[in-house]
Amino acid sequence: MNGLELAERYFTVCGLPLLRNGFPALLERAASGLIGLGSECLGFDDEISRDHDWGPGFCLWLTSSDYEQFGRSLTAAYKNLPKVFEGFERKISEWGDGRVGIFEIGRFYRSLIGRNDAPQTVHDWLRLQETNLSVAAAGKVFYDPLGEFSEIRQKLLDFYPDDVRTLKIAARCMVVGQSGQYNYQRCLWRHDYFAAQYAETKFCSDVMSLIYLLNRRYAPYYKWMMRGVEDLPLLGAFIFEKITDIMTSGDHEKKRIIIDEICAAVVAQLQSEGLSDSASRFLIDHGQVIHEKIIDPSLQNMNVWVG
Repeated sequence: MNGLELAERYFTVCGLPLLRNGFPALLERAASGLIGLGSECLGFDDEISRDHDWGPGFCLWLTSSDYEQFGRSLTAAYKNLPKVFEGFERKISEWGDGRVGIFEIGRFYRSLIGRNDAPQTVHDWLRLQETNLSVAAAGKVFYDPLGEFSEIRQKLLDFYPDDVRTLKIAARCMVVGQSGQYNYQRCLWRHDYFAAQYAETKFCSDVMSLIYLLNRRYAPYYKWMMRGVEDLPLLGAFIFEKITDIMTSGDHEKKRIIIDEICAAVVAQLQSEGLSDSASRFLIDHGQVIHEKIIDPSLQNMNVWVG
C-alpha cells in the first residue's frame, strides 16, 4: 500500500464527509492533500517506512481568515476521525508530529520553505534551500476548489527562473569537475584515502544534483537523492547505474574511468541543450562558459563557484 494513495482514500472517505457535514462553509474553500516530509510524499515509502510517521492522514489548508474562524474547531473534529483506516494506523514518532492536520496556507509554506508565498525575485530563489523546495514540491494535492494553495505550489513546481538554474548548473559543473576530475586522482597519488573517499562521495552527490537541475527537478534530501535520480528522463538511469558501479567497486582505476564516462555524458548533454559550446572534457571549463550565459546583471557578477 502506497502512503500517498492511502492518504487520498482516507480524505475521500473521511475528510470530505467531515467538511460536507460539519463545515459546509469550507467545502468550496479548503484544500487538501499530503505534502511535506516523509518518504510517502516522494512515493518512495515501503514496508520499512511504516514503523513511524506513516499511515492514514491528510492536510487541510485554510486561508488566514478561514483558519482564524474555523481552525480550532476543525482541528478538534479532525482528531476525532477514525484512527484505523483500511487496517492501518498512523504511528507518530517524537519528531513526526504536525505533518498532517489543519494548517493556515501561509504558515504551512513558511514551515517548508521559510516564506509564506512563492519567491518573487531571483534573489528570493537563491535564499531558499533546494531540499526545502523539494519537500514543498513533493506529494499531491487531492482537492482545492478555491485554488489559493495550488497557485503557490504551481509557482514552485515551475522550477527556478532560467538565470537561477543556469547559475546553479554552472556552479555544479565547477564542483563536479573539481572533486571528480581533479581532486580524486590527486588524493590517490598522495595516498590520502580519506580525502579520496570524500572527493568520490562529493562527486557523486554533486553530479546527481546537476542531473536534477538539468531535468528541472529539485534534488531531495540526501537519503532519497540516489533513489530519485533513477527515474529522471535526462541521464537519470545512466547516472544511477554508473554511481552504483562506483559505490560497489574497490578498484580506484575503474572508479576513475567511470567518473570520466559520467563527465563525458554530462558534457554531451550540456552541449545538446545549448548550455555550452566548449569542446573541453573538463567540466570546470564548461562551468565558466555556462556562467557567461546568465542575463541578469546581479547574477552575472556572482562568483562562478557560488550557486
